[in-house]
Amino acid sequence: MHDSPEHGGGYDGVENPLIPMDVVRFYERGGEATHLFESPAGKLEYLRTREIIQRYLKAPPGTILDVGGGPGVYACWLASLGYKVHLFDPLDYHVQQALEASARQPDQPLASAIVSDARNLKEVPDGIADAVLLLGPLYHITEYDERGFAWHEAYRVLKPGGFAFATSISRFAWTLFGMREGYIEDPKYREMIARDISDGQHRNPYDDKPEYFATSYMHHPSDLRREMAVAGLLHQATIAVEGPAWLLSNLGDYLDAPEKTELLLSTLKAIESDPGLLGATSHVMCVGQRPA
Repeated sequence: MHDSPEHGGGYDGVENPLIPMDVVRFYERGGEATHLFESPAGKLEYLRTREIIQRYLKAPPGTILDVGGGPGVYACWLASLGYKVHLFDPLDYHVQQALEASARQPDQPLASAIVSDARNLKEVPDGIADAVLLLGPLYHITEYDERGFAWHEAYRVLKPGGFAFATSISRFAWTLFGMREGYIEDPKYREMIARDISDGQHRNPYDDKPEYFATSYMHHPSDLRREMAVAGLLHQATIAVEGPAWLLSNLGDYLDAPEKTELLLSTLKAIESDPGLLGATSHVMCVGQRPA
């Protein structure tokens, strides 16, 4: 595996199945590097994701693979804490952004950032990672068997006792979002979310409405645990990342005041694993562990 943070790479499209073009176009709009810091819902997702991951990680040093790590937001954060972080993403655009972000923290850079696919981490030896992040790949791997390849790769590269953190978009996220934003008045949007609910397959009917997202699979809250188990990982937790708070009209007010932020985060933690509320979140995280 490459140890130089200057290393990039090309996407071969043969060994790794091609990404749907609408997904490529969506991410090439460039918002992925900033959305976690600009909107209240993005800020909440970022705070909660970091807090959940830190519950399970052992103190640095340690090796972490951020698979599908995009422009490196979480990877660079973990590198700043003292972990050796390798980032993988199928889009060269994201890898270049991650390398630029890494260069902005020269004392704690990424160990590497390369173009690769979650389903075939061919550059990575067996059993080297203390943790694997799958905080995005499962969004756009729409076929069950293909997601299985990603889960098995996570298992393969983990050390015994290592943790996998996988995030999916909730089956009901776009339905709830559409109600909040008024998109359900659009008949094509209603058709789109009807398919979300029935089989989890999300397809944007428009070429010019990125706010309707891109080709993806919307997990039912129970899906992740089953997929993880098939790969041999031991389930530790299924957690609603934002819970219902992402729908609050005054979410920004909570996040603008530290004492209100702490109140909100502690409240969400208290209800994060209740089965009756898991579907009300935007993102669901499943934590698994390779048997020791």
